[in-house]
Amino acid sequence: MIGDMLAKARKDKGMTKTELAKITNINIGHLTHIEKGERNPSHKALKVICNALKIPYQPLMFTYDKELTEEQTDYDVTSCISYDKILLVDKIGGFVPCPPKVSGATIALKVPDSSMEPTFVKDSTVFVELNTPLISKDYGLFELNGSIIIRKFFSKKGKISLRADNKELEEIKVTSDDNFSIIGKVLKNK
Repeated sequence: MIGDMLAKARKDKGMTKTELAKITNINIGHLTHIEKGERNPSHKALKVICNALKIPYQPLMFTYDKELTEEQTDYDVTSCISYDKILLVDKIGGFVPCPPKVSGATIALKVPDSSMEPTFVKDSTVFVELNTPLISKDYGLFELNGSIIIRKFFSKKGKISLRADNKELEEIKVTSDDNFSIIGKVLKNK
């Protein structure tokens, strides 16, 4: 997946592989293997590539060992995960122990509302693995049109929808007009 994300970032920046190879001093053949997912870049090479593309290193680091499923390819997960943004945390609540069952977690958040009850109760803590591609029925943390929400993710025939566990709330059908990003997977601590 990291190769797909790097290829997307390079193309979005309007840069050719030849230009990237010249800036980074990384062989164009090696860059091709990285973008095709045939090789992972070393951490040093990833930092050099990200620096050349003028994007943060850490968001791509979370995609390092991830492989895409057919479902994730169908909904074009690389267009749904931000490689050039980092999550803003505007209130620090301190540290919380990370349970062994969610050892892949990157951050912990307080559930802001009752939309996901009974699965995630308001003001309880959820653990999120950042920049993780989702499959149907995964719980995720999303940015949707400027709001951060927790919802259950569904993908069918390349179309994405988000559902609250609170049945009174309507299903959200994500369209190409929406500003949508998958921030990460909400891990269940059960």
